[in-house]
Amino acid sequence: MDNSTAYTPPRIWTAPKESGGRFANINRPTAGATHEKELPVGRHPLQLYSLGTPNGVKVTVMLEELLEAGHAGAEYDAWLIRITEGEQFGSGFVAVNPNSKIPALVDRSGPAPIRVFESGAILIYLAEKFGAFLPAEGARRAECLSWLFWQMGSAPFLGGGFGHFYAYAPSKIEYAIDRYAMEVKRQLDVLDRRLAETPYVAGEEYTIADMAIWPWYGALAKGQLYEAGEFLQVEAYTHVLRWTDELAKRPAVRRGRMVNRTIGNPASQLHERHDRGDFDTRTQDKLSPPA
Repeated sequence: MDNSTAYTPPRIWTAPKESGGRFANINRPTAGATHEKELPVGRHPLQLYSLGTPNGVKVTVMLEELLEAGHAGAEYDAWLIRITEGEQFGSGFVAVNPNSKIPALVDRSGPAPIRVFESGAILIYLAEKFGAFLPAEGARRAECLSWLFWQMGSAPFLGGGFGHFYAYAPSKIEYAIDRYAMEVKRQLDVLDRRLAETPYVAGEEYTIADMAIWPWYGALAKGQLYEAGEFLQVEAYTHVLRWTDELAKRPAVRRGRMVNRTIGNPASQLHERHDRGDFDTRTQDKLSPPA
């Protein structure tokens, strides 16, 4: 491989006028709101502002699992945030998540609203609030949290690393793709070896660790993420595939994957969710973004 390059980093970096790639229109080196826009508020205690990306799916699956388990207090409104249009930089969203990333949650069940941002933090918050899907103490809890944070630390190499350079970058860079493909395959091997030992990632129980990992690595194992299944030879990870297929059959997982989804078959999409009945009474106006 030719590692030569014509680019020499300047002494002081300045933002390019055009960064290129699929998300160039929303890339910027500063934080904060770009425009004034309040967030809508529905009638349920939990207000979710999100999009059906892997990070968003983690939380909608958790909420649907809580409802499936009988936790009525987990009823929620899910509002669509179109990140390619910069809606995450509205003043209301930034007030909930200063980092301007989905998902973001507001819990209005108490005397004062509580904001929770970052998907892992939301999963832990909901698990502790409802006493579900997170072991209460000891080794089982430590194992669950370890795998949850494994995902939080690993997925940026999969998404912002491999996914960006393989699928979205304006030009293909062999070194970058090789570097991140190697790391992603190593991660798949870590997960496959673990799932050869135990039915779920954290052990014998289905937990928030599974909910966090499945939307990223399950989709990757099925060739649905970045259309990279053949490139990464995902069929070799048989234990990941077994686990992926088993979780995909869960009714709450199937519902959670639909919420705030805007791509694929329209029958798989529910742009906003305000009631359990929305899954059964979806109409074209619910499937289509407002004018």
